[in-house]
Amino acid sequence: MNSFEYASPRTEDEAVGLLSAHGGNTAVLAGGTDLFNLLRADCITPRRVVDIKNIRSMQGVTATGRGLLVGALTTLDEILVHPLLAPYQSLAQAADGIRSIQVQSMGTLGGDLCHLPNCWYYRSGYGLLGQRNGESLPAEGRNEFHAVLGNRGPAKFVSASRFAPALIAWGAIARVAGPEPGQVSEMPLEYFYVSPKSAEQGVTVLQPGQILTHVLIPEPSQEVVSATYDVLQLEGLDWPLASAAVCLETSGGVVREARVVLGHVAPTPWVSLDASAALVGKEIDERAAQAAGDAAVARATPLSENEYKVQIARTAVKRAILRAAGQLEGALS
Repeated sequence: MNSFEYASPRTEDEAVGLLSAHGGNTAVLAGGTDLFNLLRADCITPRRVVDIKNIRSMQGVTATGRGLLVGALTTLDEILVHPLLAPYQSLAQAADGIRSIQVQSMGTLGGDLCHLPNCWYYRSGYGLLGQRNGESLPAEGRNEFHAVLGNRGPAKFVSASRFAPALIAWGAIARVAGPEPGQVSEMPLEYFYVSPKSAEQGVTVLQPGQILTHVLIPEPSQEVVSATYDVLQLEGLDWPLASAAVCLETSGGVVREARVVLGHVAPTPWVSLDASAALVGKEIDERAAQAAGDAAVARATPLSENEYKVQIARTAVKRAILRAAGQLEGALS
């Protein structure tokens, strides 16, 4: 591990100023559940680590006229038990799927949303794109856990966030501070993520001196139901092979509006307009859920070793829909 400066700001503006130093070669420390792994592996070599956990404005959940403002420092434990978040079932299900007391108690929402890929090429020092001598290692190498959607470009890794699909399905908005003190911008969370085209890009739109401070979730309607479904290889701490999150607005048992977002199958959380369109105007049953699952993966382009993920992603979508409708128990695979 390389040496680095340490800073502990108390305000968002202080954090922005500290993160802008050294040409932006800085890193954010919140829960720290992944940062130290990255530092030890020399995946990142920041000249300064900025510890943001004492910034009170980025903590907790607050009701506003626009919905719920959730601080980036809100822990996963808080998401599980906070009464204001109770109507957002898909978020609780995403938190509950993380089978680690340490990660649930220390991990933060912002840390999850900005989690860098778990791709073994990246974690072994070959960069985000997993390249050696300009050639893509995952394109023809070991790629069983890599992307099956959105992988035609140089990025073959999968987005690692457990919460982004559920939040995007809810229409969440990301609040970003910086790069100048006092400067704040907002964007739909789905636009917060990028699929890098070069080794210099990251996995989000964040630029040097910028920090994700909050996520704004619109107020839930009584007609909206939601769910998250993860397909895990292990019962303990593990990353999903594929996941899906849905929000369904129904009237008289018929879907009026649907949002279907897949996770861990593409370099970004994957918004499936095809799956959503397959649900609108339908009553939710196994046939409708299956049709949406089929539509979600119709454009999949699996790599040499991960075609199995197409079926897993299809199943995740189907089961998330049935779970949201209260029909998962007893459903066929």
